[in-house]
Amino acid sequence: MPITDSEHPSVALTKELISKQSVTPADDGCQPLLAERLSKLGFDCESLPREEVLNLWATRGTHGPTLVFAGHTDVVPPGPREHWDSDPFVPTERGGFLYGRGAADMKASLAAMVVATESFVANHPHHKGRIGYLITADEEGPAIHGTRYVVDTLQRRGESIDWCVVGEPSSTSTLGDIIKNGRRGSINATLTIKGKQGHVAYPHLADNPMHKAFAALTALSELSWDSGNDYFDPTQLQFSNIHSGTGATNVIPGELVAVFNLRFSTEITADEIQSKCETVLDATGIDYSLDWQLSGNPFLTEPGDLVDAVRESIMTVTGVSTQLSTGGGTSDGRFIASMGSQIIELGPINASIHQRNEHVLLSDIPKLARIYEGIMERLLT
Repeated sequence: MPITDSEHPSVALTKELISKQSVTPADDGCQPLLAERLSKLGFDCESLPREEVLNLWATRGTHGPTLVFAGHTDVVPPGPREHWDSDPFVPTERGGFLYGRGAADMKASLAAMVVATESFVANHPHHKGRIGYLITADEEGPAIHGTRYVVDTLQRRGESIDWCVVGEPSSTSTLGDIIKNGRRGSINATLTIKGKQGHVAYPHLADNPMHKAFAALTALSELSWDSGNDYFDPTQLQFSNIHSGTGATNVIPGELVAVFNLRFSTEITADEIQSKCETVLDATGIDYSLDWQLSGNPFLTEPGDLVDAVRESIMTVTGVSTQLSTGGGTSDGRFIASMGSQIIELGPINASIHQRNEHVLLSDIPKLARIYEGIMERLLT
């Protein structure tokens, strides 16, 4: 008699992971649990802690092309318990869904990956190439001591990753309808426009930075950066914060601070963005300073071995024709991309992530495991 979705081992493991209160940067025992399962399959599991962050690097096989499953065990804070219909750290089945913090982002993916690997290794104990796992507890936080650190460590060792499947919740309406084959770059800037504080009744003794800022900020907002391409929308600048003043009505402020972000395509570089901004600001004649923070460069995996394997596996399991997308925010794929890897993101429906009552469709978890297993079969047999 076939087992129900609730009885599937991928669902059972998802529930175990949800029950662990791994609010970033805590792991709360998730990685040791996964490492124990992988060790039984012959994986060499290495803990790579950094500061308060726990990371796991695990591999099976010694040579040949490497397929890595990447993900994170940390979750965002659940917020007040009373805002949830059930305890966020007590996995709860309700109406065909599994509820709990991290259900969709991304503990169901991690569980499906491990269960898929258990099945694949049982059927193909002498598979080609290597299978790897790169798991961190620092994706939802600053992302400094997690995947970024592990990738730096692997590069110093001369390690390579040929293909990488990141378990981020990529699906929109149905499992597998969207996979991410790239992400836009993200760069932040803090612009300080300098003036001279003074009394509003004596403007000739002051220099109002707000008056000078209007033209400069308008020029930046109206600047055309690029036209995008087949995979990326045009680069855009968005202001997220502008503040000035002392709170008093009779004081001309001494400075204005504006914070903005650009999500940028592969048609422009971070250096080119900085140069264009400075050219525009210099032309206004204002006294300013700019502080830049690059969160990640854009990356793109064009159709090829990995994309084909993922699409075919999704079609076999779900009958869904997958669309490629580079939209949304950033992911840890931006760090792995520096290794020259082909990267896609594939996971459950993302409608409830970071919200109260986060959930995943129960029936999607075993399907996701079969999709992951199908990817391994297409690339490593």
